[in-house]
Amino acid sequence: MGFDQYHEPASELSAEVRTFARIIASLTEEAEAIGWYEQRIALEPDPQARAIMANAQGEEFKHFGMDLEFLLRRTPNWRIALKTILFTEGEIVERGEAAEDAESL
Repeated sequence: MGFDQYHEPASELSAEVRTFARIIASLTEEAEAIGWYEQRIALEPDPQARAIMANAQGEEFKHFGMDLEFLLRRTPNWRIALKTILFTEGEIVERGEAAEDAESL
């Protein structure tokens, strides 16, 4: 990937914003890799090869989680919203609407 993750001149952005952009790019790349492994695993006939790919996909999940946690520690409103949505029961859309309300408190 080139350095086109910025929509504003990089020289005008703070170091914090540039780091944020890098982690967002990393999060996106991890999500893409998870999806690619899912497709490969679905089609791979060899059980050992599937197991290796599943293991690699698990690593991508960990990286995705670390990237997400980094962002959540720096954006408190995101953490508030996601606490309302993630690891809960009930309708996802309803939890999302509740998250919007929680953010505004």
